[in-house]
Amino acid sequence: MTPVPGSTVVAYRDDGPLSRAMGLLVAGQLPPLPPVIAGTFVTGVLLLLGVAGTDGLAVFAPAVTLLLAGPGSTHAHDGRFDWLVPPILRLIEYTFVAACGFAHEVHPVVIFVLLGALAFHHYDLVYRLRQRVYAPAWLSTFGLGWDGRMMVVSLVALTGWLTSGYLLLALYLWAFFGWESLTCWLAAPRSGVETPDMGTQD
Repeated sequence: MTPVPGSTVVAYRDDGPLSRAMGLLVAGQLPPLPPVIAGTFVTGVLLLLGVAGTDGLAVFAPAVTLLLAGPGSTHAHDGRFDWLVPPILRLIEYTFVAACGFAHEVHPVVIFVLLGALAFHHYDLVYRLRQRVYAPAWLSTFGLGWDGRMMVVSLVALTGWLTSGYLLLALYLWAFFGWESLTCWLAAPRSGVETPDMGTQD
């Protein structure tokens, strides 16, 4: 666990390797909010048109979102409304996962188990940053990031094995995020975790 530098908005994004690689291409020169808003609109349209079918247009939503939102991953996110980017990315990811699952008649329990793994990870990420600590850099790499997870769901949808894919992805994410979070917090000094909140109450 390492101290968090000035802006934490970028860390809230939960970018995977694909998104970070695209961000390097523009060297932080692309404002993050407009492309993410555009990605939300396009993803919504694709979900409405394709309803996430194996031969529908919705399976291309992750690629479109990555192309639009990925390049902004290296921006400082220091604009007045750039704090909106992470929750918008959460909305896109959760909506896509749910839409794909229900469109392919995946059992609701399996869908909610996968969404639960994502929610747990993002809650854990938010809580760490509130305590002024970063998650390790490899967490978003092996956790695939919002972009990688959406791409996996899209590829599984194309194969037609969505129930098995959802279940395997959910088990992997729960095991990985749960193990990493547990070991991380057990290793964290108790005083170092509680001090920031105590300071804000004075």
